[in-house]
Amino acid sequence: MHLKSKQVPRLAPVEPPYDADTAQALQALGPPIALFRVFARRPDRAAGIHHWGRYYLSRRSALSLRHRELVIDRTTARCGAEYEWGVHIAEFAEKAGLDDEQIRSIATGGPGDACWTDPSDRAVLCAVDALYGTDDLQDDQWHDLVAAVGEEGAVDLLLLCGWYHAISFAARVLRLPPEPGTPALPPVPVTSEHGHRDRGETAR
Repeated sequence: MHLKSKQVPRLAPVEPPYDADTAQALQALGPPIALFRVFARRPDRAAGIHHWGRYYLSRRSALSLRHRELVIDRTTARCGAEYEWGVHIAEFAEKAGLDDEQIRSIATGGPGDACWTDPSDRAVLCAVDALYGTDDLQDDQWHDLVAAVGEEGAVDLLLLCGWYHAISFAARVLRLPPEPGTPALPPVPVTSEHGHRDRGETAR
């Protein structure tokens, strides 16, 4: 089911004026978007999320920025998490070198689309689809992924994909409306050689 553009969050994000702990937690997380302000209802939770994010959204990750965003964008698209998909497309798609055709493919197409000419991009997208659809990678998928991003990159992809399932659960269940200026996720179910769930069905 496609998320509606206008909806009321099930939990109210914190609003200013913030107490000192909340302000510190939000400053660490980044721009005070609604998701971060829900996390900051408990500053200790927000601080824990910040420490994990400092690795996977930094150059210290074994994944390139492009491959990181492919993982995040495809995962959130498969989960139907319009909120988080829109945030990342708006903030990182250009930095990741994703063109309009590739963005459409991430949302409604598949790794076999003609826009994916780099085998490493296809391997990353296939791995995300397989994890979404089967919770596992077959030997050939694993070998293709390692060839594309290396062993440490493959480990980081598994963790990042799992984390953005969690983020997608939060964004959908909390009924967070899209942030201003972020694109809408097309309501067409994606297709995949490996995945068997339509967007919006329970991922676990």
